[in-house]
Amino acid sequence: MESGPFFEDFRQGQKFRSKVGRTLLDVDNVWFTLLTNNNNQIHFNQDYTSKNFPGDPFKGRLVVNGFLTLAVTAGLLVEYTSAMGFMLGVDNVKFLQPVFAGDTLYAEAEVTEVRESKSREGFGVVKVRTWGVNQRGEKVIEFDRAFMVRKRTAVWTGERRAQ
Repeated sequence: MESGPFFEDFRQGQKFRSKVGRTLLDVDNVWFTLLTNNNNQIHFNQDYTSKNFPGDPFKGRLVVNGFLTLAVTAGLLVEYTSAMGFMLGVDNVKFLQPVFAGDTLYAEAEVTEVRESKSREGFGVVKVRTWGVNQRGEKVIEFDRAFMVRKRTAVWTGERRAQ
């Protein structure tokens, strides 16, 4: 069964808000950081973090990897945005506040552009401005995302059409 919006369902100015949030845990952060070969110790070595930052901006806590924050924020909106398509790119990423284990992320987005695809018949391109907020309503990340979305009228067989 097909699920998610088709290209024809998008309108510039349309807004989305995730129904659910995602609480990030230390294990999420450490695994993601190590799986992606990020060796910045602020993500996995609490002793290092507590000793190496004058003024203690992180209060001795591990900082959630920014790319995990980005991925979770985007993922929270897939059912409203790109479930019938695929991502083309992410631009203008801004990490506004650190995220820590125990923080819960929620996501919101606004459609900024809707246009026909010039390269793929049966698809359109949608761009959204996305932001993530924590459980206190503080904006922690914002970014632009572009994705290709299938049109409702497109016949999809799972095979590439002959050109």
